[in-house]
Amino acid sequence: MIYLYLFITFFEIGLFGFGGGYGMLSLIQDEVVRHWGWLTTAEFTDIVAISQMTPGPVGINSATYCGYTVIKKAGYSMPMAVLGSATSTFALMLPSLILMILISRLFMKYMKTQTVQSVFMGLRPAVVGLLAAATLLLMTPDNFSTPETNPWQFTISCALFIATFVATKFMKINPIRMILYCAVAGIILFY
Repeated sequence: MIYLYLFITFFEIGLFGFGGGYGMLSLIQDEVVRHWGWLTTAEFTDIVAISQMTPGPVGINSATYCGYTVIKKAGYSMPMAVLGSATSTFALMLPSLILMILISRLFMKYMKTQTVQSVFMGLRPAVVGLLAAATLLLMTPDNFSTPETNPWQFTISCALFIATFVATKFMKINPIRMILYCAVAGIILFY
Protein backbone atom coordinates (compact mmCIF):
# COMPACT_ATOMS: atom_id res chain seq x y z
CA MET A 1 0.00 0.00 0.00
CA ILE A 2 2.90 2.35 0.74
CA TYR A 3 4.00 2.08 -2.89
CA LEU A 4 0.61 3.38 -4.03
CA TYR A 5 0.86 6.32 -1.62
CA LEU A 6 4.38 7.02 -2.85
CA PHE A 7 3.21 6.93 -6.46
CA ILE A 8 0.22 9.21 -5.88
CA THR A 9 2.23 11.66 -3.77
CA PHE A 10 5.08 12.04 -6.26
CA PHE A 11 2.71 12.06 -9.24
CA GLU A 12 0.91 15.05 -7.68
CA ILE A 13 4.24 16.75 -6.99
CA GLY A 14 5.29 16.16 -10.60
CA LEU A 15 1.97 17.51 -11.84
CA PHE A 16 2.01 20.72 -9.79
CA GLY A 17 5.76 21.30 -9.34
CA PHE A 18 6.57 24.24 -11.62
CA GLY A 19 10.05 25.70 -11.78
CA GLY A 20 12.16 22.58 -11.96
CA GLY A 21 13.73 20.60 -9.17
CA TYR A 22 14.36 23.45 -6.75
CA GLY A 23 10.78 24.60 -7.16
CA MET A 24 9.62 21.09 -6.25
CA LEU A 25 11.66 20.86 -3.05
CA SER A 26 9.12 22.74 -0.95
CA LEU A 27 6.33 20.52 -2.30
CA ILE A 28 8.33 17.36 -1.62
CA GLN A 29 9.19 18.51 1.88
CA ASP A 30 5.59 19.44 2.61
CA GLU A 31 4.37 16.00 1.54
CA VAL A 32 7.02 13.66 2.94
CA VAL A 33 7.76 15.56 6.16
CA ARG A 34 4.61 17.43 7.16
CA HIS A 35 1.72 15.58 5.49
CA TRP A 36 2.81 11.93 5.65
CA GLY A 37 5.50 12.14 8.35
CA TRP A 38 7.65 9.66 6.44
CA LEU A 39 10.85 11.64 7.07
CA THR A 40 12.08 14.15 9.63
CA THR A 41 13.23 17.61 8.58
CA ALA A 42 16.85 16.60 9.25
CA GLU A 43 16.51 13.47 7.08
CA PHE A 44 14.96 15.51 4.28
CA THR A 45 17.75 18.08 4.51
CA ASP A 46 20.32 15.30 4.18
CA ILE A 47 18.47 13.99 1.12
CA VAL A 48 18.51 17.46 -0.46
CA ALA A 49 22.25 17.78 0.20
CA ILE A 50 22.94 14.39 -1.38
CA SER A 51 20.62 15.23 -4.29
CA GLN A 52 22.54 18.41 -5.02
CA MET A 53 25.89 16.64 -4.98
CA THR A 54 24.92 13.77 -7.26
CA PRO A 55 24.55 14.13 -11.03
CA GLY A 56 21.09 14.82 -12.37
CA PRO A 57 18.17 17.12 -11.59
CA VAL A 58 17.76 17.82 -7.88
CA GLY A 59 14.00 17.15 -7.91
CA ILE A 60 14.36 13.72 -9.47
CA ASN A 61 17.30 12.85 -7.24
CA SER A 62 15.30 13.91 -4.18
CA ALA A 63 12.35 11.77 -5.25
CA THR A 64 14.67 8.80 -5.77
CA TYR A 65 16.32 9.14 -2.35
CA CYS A 66 12.99 9.87 -0.62
CA GLY A 67 11.42 6.74 -2.13
CA TYR A 68 14.35 4.63 -0.99
CA THR A 69 14.46 6.09 2.52
CA VAL A 70 10.70 5.88 3.08
CA ILE A 71 10.56 2.19 2.14
CA LYS A 72 13.73 1.37 4.08
CA LYS A 73 12.36 3.13 7.19
CA ALA A 74 9.13 1.14 6.82
CA GLY A 75 11.21 -1.99 7.47
CA TYR A 76 11.48 -3.41 3.98
CA SER A 77 14.58 -4.96 2.43
CA MET A 78 17.01 -3.15 0.14
CA PRO A 79 15.52 -4.55 -3.11
CA MET A 80 12.10 -3.32 -1.98
CA ALA A 81 13.61 0.08 -1.14
CA VAL A 82 15.09 0.24 -4.65
CA LEU A 83 11.57 -0.43 -5.96
CA GLY A 84 10.41 2.50 -3.79
CA SER A 85 13.06 4.67 -5.47
CA ALA A 86 11.89 3.60 -8.91
CA THR A 87 8.24 4.16 -8.00
CA SER A 88 8.72 7.70 -6.70
CA THR A 89 11.07 8.67 -9.54
CA PHE A 90 8.75 7.33 -12.24
CA ALA A 91 5.73 8.97 -10.60
CA LEU A 92 7.51 12.34 -10.45
CA MET A 93 8.49 12.22 -14.13
CA LEU A 94 5.25 10.78 -15.53
CA PRO A 95 3.15 13.99 -15.52
CA SER A 96 5.89 15.90 -17.33
CA LEU A 97 6.24 13.16 -19.90
CA ILE A 98 2.49 13.05 -20.56
CA LEU A 99 2.15 16.83 -20.70
CA MET A 100 5.15 17.30 -22.98
CA ILE A 101 3.84 14.74 -25.43
CA LEU A 102 0.39 16.34 -25.42
CA ILE A 103 1.34 19.98 -25.68
CA SER A 104 4.60 20.01 -27.63
CA ARG A 105 2.87 20.35 -30.99
CA LEU A 106 0.42 22.95 -29.71
CA PHE A 107 3.15 24.96 -28.05
CA MET A 108 5.26 25.18 -31.20
CA LYS A 109 2.23 26.36 -33.12
CA TYR A 110 1.00 28.96 -30.61
CA MET A 111 4.11 30.00 -28.64
CA LYS A 112 4.25 33.51 -30.14
CA THR A 113 0.62 34.33 -29.30
CA GLN A 114 -0.21 36.90 -26.65
CA THR A 115 -2.13 34.38 -24.53
CA VAL A 116 0.80 31.96 -24.24
CA GLN A 117 3.21 34.81 -23.50
CA SER A 118 0.85 36.07 -20.78
CA VAL A 119 0.71 32.62 -19.19
CA PHE A 120 4.51 32.52 -18.98
CA MET A 121 4.61 36.04 -17.54
CA GLY A 122 2.21 34.87 -14.83
CA LEU A 123 4.22 31.73 -14.07
CA ARG A 124 7.52 33.56 -13.50
CA PRO A 125 6.58 35.08 -10.11
CA ALA A 126 5.15 31.72 -8.98
CA VAL A 127 8.44 29.99 -9.81
CA VAL A 128 10.42 32.61 -7.87
CA GLY A 129 8.02 32.14 -4.96
CA LEU A 130 8.49 28.36 -4.98
CA LEU A 131 12.27 28.77 -5.00
CA ALA A 132 12.08 31.24 -2.10
CA ALA A 133 9.79 28.85 -0.20
CA ALA A 134 12.28 26.00 -0.70
CA THR A 135 15.04 28.20 0.70
CA LEU A 136 13.02 29.31 3.71
CA LEU A 137 11.79 25.79 4.47
CA LEU A 138 15.40 24.60 4.73
CA MET A 139 16.39 27.43 7.08
CA THR A 140 15.35 25.60 10.25
CA PRO A 141 16.95 24.95 13.63
CA ASP A 142 17.70 21.41 12.39
CA ASN A 143 20.01 22.89 9.77
CA PHE A 144 21.28 26.08 11.41
CA SER A 145 20.67 25.37 15.12
CA THR A 146 19.81 28.41 17.27
CA PRO A 147 21.98 30.91 19.14
CA GLU A 148 20.62 29.56 22.44
CA THR A 149 21.08 25.84 21.67
CA ASN A 150 24.42 25.82 19.90
CA PRO A 151 25.90 29.25 19.20
CA TRP A 152 28.95 27.77 17.43
CA GLN A 153 26.89 25.77 14.93
CA PHE A 154 24.50 28.68 14.38
CA THR A 155 27.32 31.15 13.71
CA ILE A 156 29.26 28.82 11.40
CA SER A 157 26.09 27.78 9.53
CA CYS A 158 25.10 31.41 8.92
CA ALA A 159 28.66 32.29 7.88
CA LEU A 160 28.79 29.37 5.42
CA PHE A 161 25.38 30.35 4.04
CA ILE A 162 26.43 33.97 3.47
CA ALA A 163 29.84 32.99 2.08
CA THR A 164 28.25 30.54 -0.36
CA PHE A 165 25.69 33.09 -1.50
CA VAL A 166 28.31 35.79 -2.06
CA ALA A 167 30.76 33.39 -3.74
CA THR A 168 28.24 31.96 -6.21
CA LYS A 169 26.28 35.16 -6.89
CA PHE A 170 28.97 37.81 -7.04
CA MET A 171 32.30 36.03 -7.39
CA LYS A 172 30.85 33.49 -9.85
CA ILE A 173 32.53 30.51 -8.15
CA ASN A 174 31.21 27.22 -9.45
CA PRO A 175 28.47 25.85 -7.12
CA ILE A 176 30.05 22.38 -7.20
CA ARG A 177 33.29 23.82 -5.85
CA MET A 178 31.33 25.67 -3.16
CA ILE A 179 29.60 22.44 -2.12
CA LEU A 180 32.99 20.79 -1.76
CA TYR A 181 34.43 23.77 0.14
CA CYS A 182 31.48 23.80 2.54
CA ALA A 183 31.74 20.03 3.06
CA VAL A 184 35.41 20.40 4.02
CA ALA A 185 34.57 23.36 6.27
CA GLY A 186 31.83 21.29 7.92
CA ILE A 187 34.21 18.41 8.58
CA ILE A 188 36.85 20.74 10.03
CA LEU A 189 34.54 22.97 12.07
CA PHE A 190 31.92 20.51 13.31
CA TYR A 191 33.90 17.31 13.82
